[in-house]
Amino acid sequence: MTESQDIQPALPSPSVWQEAVRFWRQMPGKGPFLAMLAAWLLVFQFWGNATFTLFGRPIPSLFQWMGLVYYNSEDDFHGFLVLPGVLILLFLKRDELLAAPKRVWWPALGLVLVAALLHLGGYWVQQPRVSIVACFLGVYALTGLMWGPAWLRATFFPMFLFAFCVPLGAVGDTLTLPLRRIVSTIAAFIGGNLLGIPVVRDGVQIYSPTGGFHFEVAAACSGIRSLVSLLALTTIYGFLSFRSPWRRLAMIGASI
Repeated sequence: MTESQDIQPALPSPSVWQEAVRFWRQMPGKGPFLAMLAAWLLVFQFWGNATFTLFGRPIPSLFQWMGLVYYNSEDDFHGFLVLPGVLILLFLKRDELLAAPKRVWWPALGLVLVAALLHLGGYWVQQPRVSIVACFLGVYALTGLMWGPAWLRATFFPMFLFAFCVPLGAVGDTLTLPLRRIVSTIAAFIGGNLLGIPVVRDGVQIYSPTGGFHFEVAAACSGIRSLVSLLALTTIYGFLSFRSPWRRLAMIGASI
């Protein structure tokens, strides 16, 4: 190349929005999928919740129930971040998803039926958490119906993260109590055996034999928030970094 030759400037890389538009334009069957998705979500908007009332008025929307639970619970606030996280992961896998063979796959209707029956059961017994699982399972099944089994395999991990949308609520008590007992046991052992402080442990309470102090490992100190956060991070890292199932499981188990 001579000095007189012009050096062609490098073309700017496409923006995130441009890449997202390119991905969506290349997807087949967008219209039917959006129609089915809208119909499915409307079921959970108008017949999604059988327990929630606001100011004495029944609120049938499952999504409104989820939003209020997330907003009013520090243990479940991460639910607001799940959908953006799933969309980001799908965007990162866009080339793999575009390359996957796509076809209408009718057996996925069986999975849609399972999701519908699951929601019916959750609605009947007034368990919104069951309906949350049914909602996202149905969305996953509809993608398989329109784009086939290869799509289901490629999107299993991002869609699996919707499990973190299920709020812990009262269910968290069964998880936090054993964690609180572990913390109180360790604290009592360190205080009594390593530091020489006479302590008595009763469940999750630690107190002095002489009545000098009295402590309790509260639910907020159980470590459940850290556990959920680490579980989500190790799940994402494990699926992005490893291919073999046992490595992924080992990574997820490390969060404990």
